[in-house]
Amino acid sequence: MNWIANALFALAFVLFIYGSLYIVVHLPIFPLNEVRVEGELKHVTREQVKLIASRYLQGNFFTVNLVRTRQAFEKLPWARNVSVRRRWPNRLEVMIEEHQALARWGNIALVNTHGEIFHGASDADLPVFYGPGDGVKEVAAHYGEFNALILPANMKLTEVTLTPRRSWQVTTNNGMVISLGREKMDMRLARFMQVYRKTYAGLKGDLNYVDLRYPSGFAVRSPMALAAFKPVVVNAAPKEQKLSNIKSEPLRKDEGRKAPIKKEQSKRGVKKAEIKKAKA
Repeated sequence: MNWIANALFALAFVLFIYGSLYIVVHLPIFPLNEVRVEGELKHVTREQVKLIASRYLQGNFFTVNLVRTRQAFEKLPWARNVSVRRRWPNRLEVMIEEHQALARWGNIALVNTHGEIFHGASDADLPVFYGPGDGVKEVAAHYGEFNALILPANMKLTEVTLTPRRSWQVTTNNGMVISLGREKMDMRLARFMQVYRKTYAGLKGDLNYVDLRYPSGFAVRSPMALAAFKPVVVNAAPKEQKLSNIKSEPLRKDEGRKAPIKKEQSKRGVKKAEIKKAKA
């Protein structure tokens, strides 16, 4: 009996403490008077923060749901990471890490510097990435490597494409398309840029297309080369007219003298033939 009495007494004491704490916590004497948002914010606006605070910050300092509040801030298009914590006695601190846009993923989304896709809006001049859905991080990583190789030639990449067969192609800001293939892309591009800076960079006219998928060289296509091999159309009518004019011209003096000589030679041939017949 004593054991049962002690157990009931302990249970009653626990319930009393719990009820007291519940009442105290839910009293309006611990309101949240301040929500401080920290971080280098360039796209998250004050209006967005106020809207989330009015919708999701329910309760007082003790009862506010931190998980729900964090998830609400993470729904912002430019919010990458969010952390929420209480600060005694009446403040809530929200730390927001924004996405840093690196490029566009086609025309449907943006890619941040971590190789992650997010659906934000930006009017900045960004390069465009194309590739399969599982190749976002791979394209973002190689973009930095390729861009560093062409930077000494005062160029930058505007497009990077990864095909489903894992073949690479890049486009520079001067309109040059470079096919890199599926292996040793950095080595091929570095080798070409050495030649480009010494030769092609000083020539007039830009290269349209460069194919680096050769084991010991590369092929280029430029407007100058196309112009050099462009066929020339010749009008044949004037030549025919000149030929007809030549035929209709009268014979010159020297040409007139040649005709009698031919006749005399023919007569001598006839006389020689008659003499031979007579001897016979």
